[in-house]
Parts: sequence; structure tokens; C-alpha cells
Amino acid sequence: MAKPSDIRIVQAECQIEPIAFRAPLKFGGRVISAGSLINVTIEVENRKGHHAAGFGSMPVGNVWAWPSSTVTPEQSDAAMKQFAERIVEIANEDTEFAHPIEIVHLLAGEYSHIGKTISKKMGLAEEMPELAQLVAASPLDAALHDAFGRANNANSYNLLSSSHMSNDLSDYLDDTFKGEYLDKYTLREPKARMPLYHLVGALDPLTAADVQKKIGDGLPETLGDWIAAEGLTHLKIKLAGDDLEWDVARVLAIDAVASEVQAKKKVTQWFYSCDFNEKCANVDYVITFLKRIQEKNPAAYDRIQYIEQPTHRDLKAHLENKMHEAAKLKPVVIDESLVDYEALLLSRDLGYTGVALKTCKGHTDALMLGAAAQKFGMFLCVQDLTCPGYSFLHSASLAARIPGVAAIEGNGRQYCPAGNKRFARMFPGMFQIKDGTVQTGLLNGIGLGF
Repeated sequence: MAKPSDIRIVQAECQIEPIAFRAPLKFGGRVISAGSLINVTIEVENRKGHHAAGFGSMPVGNVWAWPSSTVTPEQSDAAMKQFAERIVEIANEDTEFAHPIEIVHLLAGEYSHIGKTISKKMGLAEEMPELAQLVAASPLDAALHDAFGRANNANSYNLLSSSHMSNDLSDYLDDTFKGEYLDKYTLREPKARMPLYHLVGALDPLTAADVQKKIGDGLPETLGDWIAAEGLTHLKIKLAGDDLEWDVARVLAIDAVASEVQAKKKVTQWFYSCDFNEKCANVDYVITFLKRIQEKNPAAYDRIQYIEQPTHRDLKAHLENKMHEAAKLKPVVIDESLVDYEALLLSRDLGYTGVALKTCKGHTDALMLGAAAQKFGMFLCVQDLTCPGYSFLHSASLAARIPGVAAIEGNGRQYCPAGNKRFARMFPGMFQIKDGTVQTGLLNGIGLGF
């Protein structure tokens, strides 16, 4: 059924922008010290003839999206950029009117073919993984939703009902969602404020004694400095996953630093998430880790809010990695494996009890999987991909509109703050952190909200 708000693509363009890092980020045995943004600008027209431009931006994130022993980071970076450019070219060939959800759903049918074609053309030793395809396509996805709202002079999150969508959720998920639309699973106004999850990378200094060479740019240098300066109450801890003694010691050391600073600030409640980036050999590692923390420091154990993707991302190849016992202790959240609804269903069968939503996998999929996770009563969190500027605001706007999401990750200000400067002037409440929260209520404009 045609809707007056439906849009068609008039023109889309893709550009690559370099990102400068102030400090290296280590996770899952890999280190990132530089990167690039994929930026997509799109002009659309709705059925009433109203034109508008939308914008989408996302880090390439190839080190996370395409870890490989046979494809170099340089090759995966180049391949993902080519993918982004190619999907934009294909989008320019689409002249049909539709809702962005429908447009992206149709474009997604081309992802696999494009990925295979690029890998073959470049002579790569393996095909582009689905996660890398989603990341490379996500700026176009975001730009479509942004332009949709702007063409209809409304916030995009308020254009998700049957008045604007021709198909209900059963067309994209399954029949249990018959008659339901995304307005049921999103908020009409953004949450006023949300706690910010600060990342503690494996190389990040905790105290002054850990600082080998000062950066000297005026930003905090140590974890203690960050907590004191920004009033942080949520810390995401990157762990090794294959070195139990180091992992336990790292959490206890972080808790010692946090406890000292929080005591001075008279803060009595704060939280941790533990991210193993798939490096654990099995669930027994996770259970042993948690029990060791509980034995050595019960308060630190109580502060752990959830565990993130502890074992290999290929769920089908590792069906033995069942999380049921670990999930009895803490919510276990699926992240790298979560590429579609089928993966979500499989993760539930394997004992995962939570979902990490990321706009880097596509705005459309984030909305869909957020709806499914709510229906299934799963723990919800929103994380980013070291997203600066616009890409962070996009991630924050999603978190502010999904019920049940209690906090948002935002580490671009730690590792690549230069990318925040323009947007920090426009939305200081999102980038100048004083009480450990971001002012997501600011993200209530047309388009994606900012």
C-alpha cells in the first residue's frame, strides 16, 4: 500500500574521511591506532514532491568486523570501502517509492553478491563476512532514515507505524509479529538523559604509574582521571579471554581505582560490563572468571552488569558453546554474532540472554532486532564502534528511543576526539560529560533527531 510519506532516492554520494586517533585501542588481541569514516549523503523525494537531504556516517571498523589470518587489515579496509561505494551506486538505480525499511530490505538482497564480487576481484583469500557487509552498508541505511524524516518534517523514529509502513514486522521477522509495527517497540520522545559506558581498553593506563608517555592534549590520561573529570558510573572492560589470571587481575585493579575515586566523590553505585571479544575457548572460562571475581571481591562481582560475546562469533560452527550456566550468573550478550534475526534465534537457543544493538550493523536491523529482543524479554544495550561526531549521535539517538536500554557506550571522545569538535559545539550536552550521563533529550529534531 502506497503511503504519502514514502520516499524515493534522487541522488546518493559516498565519501571517505580519515580519523585521527589520540591513543591506540586494544581489544581481542588487536590494536587500532587510525581509521576512516564512510560518509553518505542522500537526496530523496516523497510522494508529495517534498525533497530533503539525509546523512549517514560510520567508521569502517574492519579490524572488528573482519578479523582474519589470511586477509590483511589493509585489504579488508579497502574491500569494505569499495563495498560502501558500490551499494551507493546500486541505490542510485532504485527509483521506486517506499519506506526506508523496505528500501534497505531490498538493497540487502545485493549485499552477499557485492561482497563476493569484490573479494574475487581483489583476489582475497576469503569472502567478505556478513558483518563487514552490514558495517559498510550502514551509512547508506542511516542516511535513508535521516532523509525520510526530513522529507516528511518529522522525527524518523515517529514514522514507524502502520500509517507510514506498508508491511508489518512479520514480513521481516516471523508470524509472531503479525499486525505489529516498530512504533510498538520505540519511544515517541527520547529519554532525557542516559548513563555513558566508558571503555577501558587493554592498553589504557589505570593510574599515573601506568602512563609511559603523556599525550598532553588536556584530556584525562588515566582511568582515575576520567572517572573524576566526568563523573563516570559505567565502565566497559576489554579483557583477554585467553589469560584468566590477567583478566581477573585487570578487573580487580580497575575496581580498586574506581572505588578510590568514587569514595572521594561519595558515589556508592557504579557498574561494569566485561567484553572478551570472542577470545574465550568455552563457557567454562567465563564461569571460572566470574566465580574468581566473586571470591576475591564480592562488591566488584556485584558491579558486573553483563558479559559480552565471550566465545567465537560463528555460532553454527560452535554449537558446543552454550551460555546457559553463565547466564544464570550474569546476562550474556550477543554482539559480533548478531547479524540477523536467525542469529538472534540461534543465540537464544544457545543460552544468550541479552542483545547488543549497534547502528554500525544498520539502523534498520537495529530497530528490528531491538523489537525482537523486547518481545523475548532479553537484556538490551547499545554500543558503538569507536564512533565520533555524527556516528555517535546516531548511536545515542537509537539508545534513547529503545525501551529497556539503560546506558550507551561512547568511546570516540577517548580515542578520536577530533572527530567530535563540530558536533560538540552543536550538542554540548552529548559531548561534555560531567555527571556520567549524556543529554539524549537533545536528540528530538527531525530526521534521526539531530
